[in-house]
Amino acid sequence: MHDYGGNWRGEDGARKAVRRDRSFRMRRATLVARARDCYVDPSLLVKTRASPSGRNPSTSLRAGGRDAYLRESLMKIGVLFFGVLKDVVGRSAETVDLPEGARVREVLFYYAREVPRFEAMAPSLAISVNQEYSGADRVLREGDEVGLLPPVSGGSAEDGEAPGEIRIVRERIDTEAVVGRLKRPGDGAAVIFDGVVRDNTRGRRTLYLDYEAYEAMALKQMESLAAEARARFGVRAASIVHRLGRLEIGETSVLIVVAAAHRDAAFDACRWIIDTLKKTVPIWKKEYFEDGAVWAAGEAFPEKIDGRETQR
Repeated sequence: MHDYGGNWRGEDGARKAVRRDRSFRMRRATLVARARDCYVDPSLLVKTRASPSGRNPSTSLRAGGRDAYLRESLMKIGVLFFGVLKDVVGRSAETVDLPEGARVREVLFYYAREVPRFEAMAPSLAISVNQEYSGADRVLREGDEVGLLPPVSGGSAEDGEAPGEIRIVRERIDTEAVVGRLKRPGDGAAVIFDGVVRDNTRGRRTLYLDYEAYEAMALKQMESLAAEARARFGVRAASIVHRLGRLEIGETSVLIVVAAAHRDAAFDACRWIIDTLKKTVPIWKKEYFEDGAVWAAGEAFPEKIDGRETQR
C-alpha cells in the first residue's frame, strides 16, 4: 500500500521509494489538472484538497482507484520548444505519455508544474498541433506534435503566372536574383522590403544575430501570408525569403518583394506582410552582444490565434 508521502510499504512494513519516471509524472499531472477541486485518492500519489461534499475519495476521480489508473491506455505526444522557451525548459523537444482523450491544456499544466518559469510565460504562448495554430481545449491523439511558441521576433513557385517564391534559407539572400525571378512585363511596380541586421539594439553594440524557426510551420504561415496578400490587396505576386542561422552585421535576414500593376497596392501589401510576419510566423532571433546574449522580445500574438485565453 501507499502512504501519504508517496512511498510504498511492503508486507514487512518497510518503506520503499517509488520511482517516478516522466510517464508516471505526466499522468499524475494530468489527473491533478482534471481534478483540481476534487478530493483525490492518496493512492494516486498526489496532494489532495478537502472534499466540500464529503464524498468517498476513492470514487471522486475515477472508479477503481490506482489499479484502473495504471491500466489506463496511454498515447505518445511529441512536444517542441522554441526560442527563449527552449532555454527555459532546457531542451528543444521530447516525447511525453498522456492518457487517451487528453487535451492540449494538460501538456501546459504539466510543464507549469515541472518548470518554475513556464507558468509565468504561459499566457503569452501560442500553441500549435501538427503545425497548425490550436486552442488548448483540442483533444490530442497518438503521435500528435505539440509546439509551444513564445511571441515571435521577427517552397517553390506555383504553375502558371508565378505568384512568388516562399523559402527559408541558410545562405546569403540574393536580392537581385529574387526580384528578377518575380518581375513580369505587365507589372507597374515591384516594392522591396530588405530586412538588414543592424549593429546596435537599444544602445548596445550588436555583434551578430542567430535566427531559428519551427521550419515546417513557418513555411506554411509564409505561404498563407503571400496568398492572403494577393487576395486582400489585389497584387499579382509576392516573394518571402527568410534566412536562419548566424547573420553578420549588414546581412539580409528577410526579403519581401511584391509585384503589382499599381504602386499603392504593392506598398500596402509589402507593409502588411512584414508587419504580420513579425507577429505570427514562428521565427525567433537571438542577439549577441559583447557582454552576453538575449532572445529578442516579440510582440503579443494576434487575438485570432487561439489558445492564449485557455491556458488556465
